[in-house]
Amino acid sequence: MARVILIADDSPTIRKFVSIALSIHGYEVIAASDGMEAIEKLPQSNIDLVITDLNMPNLDGYELIKTIRQDERFKDIPIIILSSLSKEGDVEKGLASGANSYIIKPFDPKRIQYEVSKYLN
Repeated sequence: MARVILIADDSPTIRKFVSIALSIHGYEVIAASDGMEAIEKLPQSNIDLVITDLNMPNLDGYELIKTIRQDERFKDIPIIILSSLSKEGDVEKGLASGANSYIIKPFDPKRIQYEVSKYLN
């Protein structure tokens, strides 16, 4: 059975790029255009990992991470931040918010595959 990854990013291009990079390795990818949509999709599928942008409308990545970590059903799901925020303080804040990994855009598909494989193999 394929492992399921939820990608939350307001950029359709990024969602498609990540979906292709992970689908070719056998992962099932579910896309959400913001944190609110991601929260709605979480209980509908058996999500194994979340990849989220930080800057999104309606509900940003920090709030999405906080919401996931506060929910008993989802608190142990690995979370990878995928963001263009690249200052050291941004990375520290992202990891302190409860994320497991932080990838800076633009990114190499091999890097995202590697980060996902750390948690799902």
